[in-house]
Amino acid sequence: MPFRIIVLAKQVPDTRNVGKDAMKADGTVNRAALPAIFNPEDLHALELALRIKDQIKDAEIVIVSMGPGRAAEIIREAMYRGADRGVLVTDRKFAGSDTLATSYALSLAVKKLAPFNVLIAGRQAIDGDTAQVGPQTAEKLNIPQITYAEELVEVNSKQIIIKRRLERGIEVVKAPMPVAITVHSSAPVCRPRNAMLVMKFKHARTITELQEETKDYTELRLDRPYLNIEEWSVEDIQAETEKLGLSGSPTKVKKIENVVLQRKESKAYTADDKDIDLLMQELMASHVIG
Repeated sequence: MPFRIIVLAKQVPDTRNVGKDAMKADGTVNRAALPAIFNPEDLHALELALRIKDQIKDAEIVIVSMGPGRAAEIIREAMYRGADRGVLVTDRKFAGSDTLATSYALSLAVKKLAPFNVLIAGRQAIDGDTAQVGPQTAEKLNIPQITYAEELVEVNSKQIIIKRRLERGIEVVKAPMPVAITVHSSAPVCRPRNAMLVMKFKHARTITELQEETKDYTELRLDRPYLNIEEWSVEDIQAETEKLGLSGSPTKVKKIENVVLQRKESKAYTADDKDIDLLMQELMASHVIG
């Protein structure tokens, strides 16, 4: 059985650069105003997968993303960095899924890719910050999980040893396979694109993308099957529709507040006691402290 590593990745709006137009009047994210990026901690997860592949001969990395058609962009990005192939789980019926519905769909996709040795995901996505999808997926798969992973210590075909980053220190744990791992932002950053891999996978497309292309890559894809990014629908993963989307999402958002911090002016203070007293008085007057 080949050693298979599955990496869960998400395309997210770049919420690190939020401006005044980032939210719509109804309180939802204005995705048109924010660029779509590879979720940062999922890139750390990809690097962990690549480091495992560096140590396990003939290991295969499969990148799995759930989202709209444009999410194929991050699958290609993962291939440029060392992933072997990718699957896009996409269907209108997934729209509105919370973490419970998302982990249900992803667990079915992972089961379809079984057998596997390691399932890796970023600790959380920057558009939700829940840190729930990875652990919930592991629970649905009934496999052990290691959270807050920071460093690969040792790996072989039967077990893995990981260093975890905790709030007040570190912990080294060992787990049998198959195992799920969520990766902390303190883990090593992902290696850059490989020029040879960019040339190899630059024409990798989903079937939907091919239908929208102006060029015909049919013969190229038949000759090079690794250029096929698979697309799986609700039917492909044999999901129950009532467990997906809004109907399968018990989490309901009651209120959203749009808070945008803008700098109006700046002041400079010295280390002089008088300046420090003035600063403290101003902070207390504006109720920042006190």
